[in-house]
Amino acid sequence: MTIAIHDLAPALLSGDRRALARAITLAESTRDDHRSAAEALIETVLPATGKAWRLGLSGAPGVGKSTLIEALGLYLVASGHRVAVLAVDPSSVLGGGAILGDKTRMERLARETNAFIRPSPSANLAGGVARRTREAILLAEAAGFDVVIVETVGVGQSEMAVADMVDLFCLLLQPQAGDELQGLKRGIVERAELILITKADGETAAAAEHAVAEYRSALRLLRQPSAAWTPEVWPVSAMTGRGLDTIWSATRRHREALEATGELAQRRLHQNEQALWAEFSQVLLETARHRPSLTAAIGRIEAAVRDGAVTPGAGARDLVRLVLGED
Repeated sequence: MTIAIHDLAPALLSGDRRALARAITLAESTRDDHRSAAEALIETVLPATGKAWRLGLSGAPGVGKSTLIEALGLYLVASGHRVAVLAVDPSSVLGGGAILGDKTRMERLARETNAFIRPSPSANLAGGVARRTREAILLAEAAGFDVVIVETVGVGQSEMAVADMVDLFCLLLQPQAGDELQGLKRGIVERAELILITKADGETAAAAEHAVAEYRSALRLLRQPSAAWTPEVWPVSAMTGRGLDTIWSATRRHREALEATGELAQRRLHQNEQALWAEFSQVLLETARHRPSLTAAIGRIEAAVRDGAVTPGAGARDLVRLVLGED
């Protein structure tokens, strides 16, 4: 990719979708020159960010995330919004790229001029969120998209990283998935501020209503993730469009509640701080692994831990002292 920030930034700010795609590709690159350019670009457009509605959707594979997101996206576009979908796909073990291709699963939404869909590889990171998703959110906002939806892989209890980079965290569950309350353990359900029971149509409509009632009752026993908002549970159907207006109504009420108490601003500040330390950890790890002078010493520590001569904790502290140059 040819780096020309002076051309890319104005195009991005004008809402050009191709410029947004190029900017996200730049941000996702691991090349040092691309990283520097991406950081410069984001700093340039930063004043135009922060105004969008940031939604995170999580749920187990097969729950219907992509189908619901497409239906919701079409609903929002028809209502005058510009919608960006950042769909984090599982990474190929061999190639490292996204293997499901959400853009191919949202064909109708992809054809809308006021919609943008970007599948990104999760790079096998815990939490199912690509490392550069935070930057992609900022770039989408700079391009004028006022609703940014982050769809995550949906692979288990670790599927919570998205909650630390969005304003509203939505969890999708489906009826007739065995014990309806099986998921009510300390973890992902406790972080959810909006629970959506999918496939609330046809033969599963009654089961969806039953699941809604059970989750509403059970949620009273859990600690609320926000002092300003009580988590809600609603039935939805991407096939019939049922509940799409309810999702957006809940999103608006949630934002109004958090803005009224100042919690939204505080939440974003806290998320920025978390992003700093997450990035610090990754940069420190990459620095250690790619510094030739440390290769032999790191190899010895790895071998000692692998052979059981040193505990992982002690080995980690040895690595820190090594990277920091301490004796």
